[in-house]
Amino acid sequence: MKVYYLLGIIPFLAILIGTGFVNRVEPYVFGLPFLLFWFFFWTIMSSAIMGIIFKLDPINKQEEETE
Repeated sequence: MKVYYLLGIIPFLAILIGTGFVNRVEPYVFGLPFLLFWFFFWTIMSSAIMGIIFKLDPINKQEEETE
C-alpha cells in the first residue's frame, strides 16, 4: 500500500476514533475545551497531511516536469 494512502487515513481515524478517547471538557487548551481543541488541531493537521500527500503523489511530479 502506498504511503500517501496511509497518510490520508490518519486524519479520518483521529477524528472518528480519537473523539471517543478525548471526549472531555478538562483540560482547557488555549481557552478551548479539549474536544474542541482536538477538532481544531486535526483540521489544521489534515491540511498539512494533504500537502505532504500532494508532494509525494507521482502524478503531481509528472505535471511539474511538463511545465
